[in-house]
Amino acid sequence: MPTFTALTTLTGKAQAEALGDAMETLTPEPTGVGVFEVEDGSGLWEVGGYFIEAPDQAGLALLATIHGAKPFAVSELPETDWVAHVKRELQPVEAGRFFVYGSHDADRVPAGSVPLLIEAAMAFGTGHHGTTLGCLLALDHLVSEGFAGKKVADIGCGTAVLAMAAARVWDGEFIASDIDEVAVEVAIANLKANDMDGAVQCVEAAGFDHPDLAAKAPFDLIFANILKGPLVALSPDVSAHLRQGGYAILSGILNEQADEVIEVYSQNRINLVKRDVIGEWTTLLLQK
Repeated sequence: MPTFTALTTLTGKAQAEALGDAMETLTPEPTGVGVFEVEDGSGLWEVGGYFIEAPDQAGLALLATIHGAKPFAVSELPETDWVAHVKRELQPVEAGRFFVYGSHDADRVPAGSVPLLIEAAMAFGTGHHGTTLGCLLALDHLVSEGFAGKKVADIGCGTAVLAMAAARVWDGEFIASDIDEVAVEVAIANLKANDMDGAVQCVEAAGFDHPDLAAKAPFDLIFANILKGPLVALSPDVSAHLRQGGYAILSGILNEQADEVIEVYSQNRINLVKRDVIGEWTTLLLQK
């Protein structure tokens, strides 16, 4: 059965959220509505809906006019086995000593590598995105330099691949947090799939807002692979939870945003050591 998408953009969070709410009143109803800020500094927000029946294009046009949005772009998507598609498209990723793969590529794990199994169905945070890859390469650099993290936090962990990678190469205490309950469940499942059950504590939290994160601080290394806005907002907390001489690995930063993030963190006594650019994304290695 085909599905349909309807996408538009407009300026302003409140207007975008109002349009998203209004889309819920359409007939046929969308099966899901998303409202996202476009992370390019333009101030635009994207509003999109998914439909299992062809949407009411006249109704969409009226909503766009009322809310000051661009006309909706409506597309029909063919039926696709997305997990099979992802398995075909996602090849294993090598990031220094780390090898991120799906179970369909288990026979390709190189001898001597540090393997990390992330299933194709859990495709966010697999290592294929430039941000995750950059973080793994920064971790590989620290290991090569002889650094050993005894206490490591992965903030906004997604699949927890970064916390898992650290736990593979170091002995210590590892904790991964995410604001999304589903991401925490995925992280726990990934640990089990890698025979690492219990090696990383996984908690649901916004930023550092969890008593177990406070109890384990200060950390030797903090990962935060999120977005520029939350990274900037978290900078005082990262500094407060990082030991003197400890490192932070930050990503989710568009290249043109990197200087601003570096400046904000330097104001919190965390200074740039190394920056890597992969495509449109920058990863920062910083030290307190």
